[in-house]
Amino acid sequence: MKYVAFLRAVNVGGRIVKMDVLRGIFEKLGLTEVSTFIASGNVIFESPADPIDLELAIESTLKKALGYEVTTMARSIENVSAVVDTVQGRDFGPGNGVTLYVGFLKDRPSRAAARAVAGMSNEVDSLLVIGQEVYWRCQKGFSDSTVSSPRLEKVLGTPATFRNFNTVQKIAAKYAVAPKR
Repeated sequence: MKYVAFLRAVNVGGRIVKMDVLRGIFEKLGLTEVSTFIASGNVIFESPADPIDLELAIESTLKKALGYEVTTMARSIENVSAVVDTVQGRDFGPGNGVTLYVGFLKDRPSRAAARAVAGMSNEVDSLLVIGQEVYWRCQKGFSDSTVSSPRLEKVLGTPATFRNFNTVQKIAAKYAVAPKR
């Protein structure tokens, strides 16, 4: 199965990792067809393993190799494509100065947490949790947002890593699995 590992806080805040080093770490785990997509911690690979087992193995290996924890959210490429479909099927897509971010969550939040996040929506930010992702539309520049990633993580009760929807869309398009005939 083809997966995307969304790595939290890679190549930000002084935690610089070259993509070839990252690919090598994943290959040493026995993962195949390893590639990276832009230098923001998106690693695509194939594995027959379960996503939760993959997350644990990747996190443990990255901690040993890099010397710090890297929270990992593994999603099948089908899941990433479903995220794109979700956005395209709703009226919160990008356009006219609007930026859309997708937050990949470590764990599925409670319904109460999802409602609390939706309740944080205002004239600048629109937030919606669906499954294990949070969709965050910012009407202005990200720096003008009234919401922050740490605040969202606190309300959700789980770590998250955010990607611009354009990046998610490009990953889904580039790495989509061809239908079996």
